Amino acid sequence: MADINFNEMIRPSGERSAEPAAGTDPRPPRWDIVELLFFAYRDFVGDADHVLEAFGFGRAHHRVVHFVCRYPGLTVADLLDVLRITKQSLSRVLKQLLDEGYIVQKAGDSDRRQRLLFATAKGEALVEKLARLQTERIDRALRDLGPGGAETVGKFLRAMIDRDDPDKVLQTILHGGAIAKDVT
Repeated sequence: MADINFNEMIRPSGERSAEPAAGTDPRPPRWDIVELLFFAYRDFVGDADHVLEAFGFGRAHHRVVHFVCRYPGLTVADLLDVLRITKQSLSRVLKQLLDEGYIVQKAGDSDRRQRLLFATAKGEALVEKLARLQTERIDRALRDLGPGGAETVGKFLRAMIDRDDPDKVLQTILHGGAIAKDVT
């Protein structure tokens, strides 16, 4: 394990300094929100993790089957953009989901080299089960927020996302639309 010196900062130029880089925000970090987000994410994905373990799956499997189910006909290239993982990592997870019948792959109509992904009934059932667990947690959290609480939370989460992200799925989510796909 590498030694980490927290008293020393490394600037983007590679230069080391005990001082924060010039022009950095003088306000202290939002430790309260940062840590709450860590714990909320841990518990939010933890509910699904327990179910996924029984299938020999992990979080990468969950994300892949989720987006394939929610956006039928998603291309492998678009999925790589959504997940921001390497082609090698996706290939391993995708192969397992294909081999075990959770996802099917079809060639595109206009470009036969294009690989379009679709969830099977088995994949859809898994996504539904996991989403219901996570929805229960979300509903419990929203219960005490009162009217407009879900809208406020949604607004907060959208504001946390980089707006210059070229991801087609993210743009669809942010604008509340549906993706038009070349489906067979």
